[in-house]
Amino acid sequence: MNDTNPNLLHGRRFIMVSSTASVVDADAPTRFVYEEADGVVWGSYDGDTVIQGRFVGTRDDDRVELSYVHALKAGGRAAGRSSSRIEPLPDGRLRLVEEFQFDGDDTPQVSVCEEV
Repeated sequence: MNDTNPNLLHGRRFIMVSSTASVVDADAPTRFVYEEADGVVWGSYDGDTVIQGRFVGTRDDDRVELSYVHALKAGGRAAGRSSSRIEPLPDGRLRLVEEFQFDGDDTPQVSVCEEV
């Protein structure tokens, strides 16, 4: 991708379209709001199985490294780390392909989010 914009993700919104960790509810998918300033990334998410979540990390070109924590609708919390690849879509929107692991679980997971 090779984007030098230091605020590429600022103000962008995404929805989850697939995940190996759970079935995505097409009517109420997890929604993400990203903010970015000079390569520092943070934001929030909710929907589907998540009541409320927060993330923080960094972006270097087309790679985003994050730590996250969220409250689950089923009770309890989940936390972990992720590494996403930013891909441009033909219509100008962005796609995030994320590899992630929950803390305490060595099972690698993959999710895909697309900009709305």
